[in-house]
Amino acid sequence: MMPNPTRSRRPVSLREPAIIALETLRTHKLRSFLTLLGVILSVATLIVVVAMIRGTNQYISDRVANFGANVFLITQYPIVTSQEEFVKLQRRNKPIKWEDYEFVRDHMSLASAVAFTLGRNTGDAKFGNQDVGNVVIRGVTGNMADLDPVEVAYGRSISDADDEHRAEVAFIGSDLVNRFFLGVDPLGKVILLDGKPYTVIGVAKEIGSTLGQPQDTFAYIPVETYRKVYGSQESGALRIQARSTQLMGAAEDESRMLMRAVRHIAPNADDNFGMIEPSAIMGLWSSLTSLIAQSAVAIVSVFLVIGGIVVMNIMLASVTERTREIGVRKSLGATRRDIMLQFLIEACVLSAVGGGIGVLLAVIIAPTIGRLASFPTAIPGYAIAVALAVSSLIGVFFGVYPARKAAKLDPIEALRFEV
Repeated sequence: MMPNPTRSRRPVSLREPAIIALETLRTHKLRSFLTLLGVILSVATLIVVVAMIRGTNQYISDRVANFGANVFLITQYPIVTSQEEFVKLQRRNKPIKWEDYEFVRDHMSLASAVAFTLGRNTGDAKFGNQDVGNVVIRGVTGNMADLDPVEVAYGRSISDADDEHRAEVAFIGSDLVNRFFLGVDPLGKVILLDGKPYTVIGVAKEIGSTLGQPQDTFAYIPVETYRKVYGSQESGALRIQARSTQLMGAAEDESRMLMRAVRHIAPNADDNFGMIEPSAIMGLWSSLTSLIAQSAVAIVSVFLVIGGIVVMNIMLASVTERTREIGVRKSLGATRRDIMLQFLIEACVLSAVGGGIGVLLAVIIAPTIGRLASFPTAIPGYAIAVALAVSSLIGVFFGVYPARKAAKLDPIEALRFEV
């Protein structure tokens, strides 16, 4: 009984085609680099974009959308995304006044604290011969320290007693300390804010910058003192802390109802105030980053197609160069499947090497961009895995045609072929 050649046929080794592909890369370095350039650029671009989006998402969550634990805001305007909408809101929305704060504070049942802030965009601070411009001077209630993410480095923050007595005291940021009191204890010192004297009672922990803007050039004073000095005409903001994370939605609904009640808004009329919560900011940011991600995917797709076409051309050239080798292998019993699998593996290895180089390039570029742009970047493990998988699949997809062409060669004609 003759043995079945199909059963006795040795399966194609993955090791041999992989070694051939790596040897090709080593022998023809420049050609290999140009071959894999499209794959390298696409993988590096993909990972860098993902790292930037992931890092900035965390950055926005920590720096911009961080109001404090279970805290949301009521302001004159909500988050506005168009000029037309803003013009409409300017005509309709009213400033947040002290009376709004008192009503909400006295009637809220689902909030652990309600604070009120009044703030000027710019002001001047002076101590001795030193002066600092563009200082954020903000009036805050005594419970602000419990709701605000700004922490006390030393000293204390504004208290209810300061507010009740309209005390001329200030809680200042680290930028003012570094300018006025470098190497000196600032507590008890008197600084001038817009020409008015205030005694420093505390210093905040350094915050750093957000999107390139310094966040430590500020001074908090009691809100009643602020109203006495600057008046009550400008709009303030309510900072409300829900009793728990689970009650955030209910607390927002309750505060909205109270604001509509104190302002006598008709049932079918729109709110004439805005509510801002961290999830709304993150939602807006996510919609922006999704557009960036879609653009990046389009660019990466172009690079991948270009890289795949180049890989296909190189594999076609390899088939031509190794026609006699293919004829020898077929004459020794190699099947079409064996030949096709061999060339597919080689194409896959070539693209995977390009993907690996792209990953290394991204690991270098992403942190560099983060340092230059002053925001963090974070490369997730899944991005590396996806990039390597996609680059390998590109090799397989664009390697099918050269592999089929090699597999269909007639062994007799292949043995007669002269390069």
